[in-house]
Amino acid sequence: MPTNAEIIDRALDRITAGYVFPRRTADIDAAIRRRLDAGEYDGLEARPLCERVTAHLQEVCPDKHLRLLWTEEPQDLDPTSADDGRAAFLALLRAENQGIRRFERLDGNVGFIDIRRIAYADEGGRAIGAAMELVAGSSALILDLRDCRGGAPEGAAMWCSYFFADDQVHLNDIYDRSTDSTRQFWTTSHLPAPRYLDRPVYVLTSGVTFSGGEDVAYTLQAHGRATVYGETTRGGAHPTARHPVAEHVLVTVPTARTISTVTGTNWEGVGVVPDVPVPAGRALDAAHEAALGALGA
Repeated sequence: MPTNAEIIDRALDRITAGYVFPRRTADIDAAIRRRLDAGEYDGLEARPLCERVTAHLQEVCPDKHLRLLWTEEPQDLDPTSADDGRAAFLALLRAENQGIRRFERLDGNVGFIDIRRIAYADEGGRAIGAAMELVAGSSALILDLRDCRGGAPEGAAMWCSYFFADDQVHLNDIYDRSTDSTRQFWTTSHLPAPRYLDRPVYVLTSGVTFSGGEDVAYTLQAHGRATVYGETTRGGAHPTARHPVAEHVLVTVPTARTISTVTGTNWEGVGVVPDVPVPAGRALDAAHEAALGALGA
């Protein structure tokens, strides 16, 4: 079992090597090591250690993806088997129906999809298509992202693709530090369900909505394809790798940043600001009323 100092040392090494803004890493390293030398982490169990180090990381660098995390599931510490957390997230998605919690047909022929995670496009594509098939005949659609805590950029692009006519819409880019390259995300040409066109779309958000969920909300809003109802989201726009640093401890390191082709920036630190601010608990009713009004129902 590594000591707290060893856990922190491993985490800082990962942050220094991979954080998307390398100019910030020296300050991060120095701030945490000062606290370590001062004994602030002595005697802490793993879970409270994670909470304290995360709070201190975000004091010096307010990036909500930069964290030390406790995990119940034992981690493989063999560096040759590292996959940046993909296998664990895939298992979670499989257990949670690829992030799709429920579908409902609301009064007035308004479709409703509750999305809790944004799946990978390859494994989750059929489930996303099945949900969109169920709402294909609706007159308006509400996407509920109020409890969506993140997911894959490829999946966010697939969800967004359903609301544009073809594969000619450049949604956003992601710059990756490790490769010093930029990947473009465009609407998908072939989808397993009909596209949802020429009908109003509403997106629900809350202070819980994060990362991949914010990606969908921000992109549809920026491209003028959806109206956002609810609360300002948490504000995490950096794709992140997860590295085990102890059997039950991960360090999450933002390695890339999203760039909207419309705004030239992203929602990091500021969140997605709703078009219609309303408490999260009332967002569904407000959006449903707006949909009925738009439909003349």
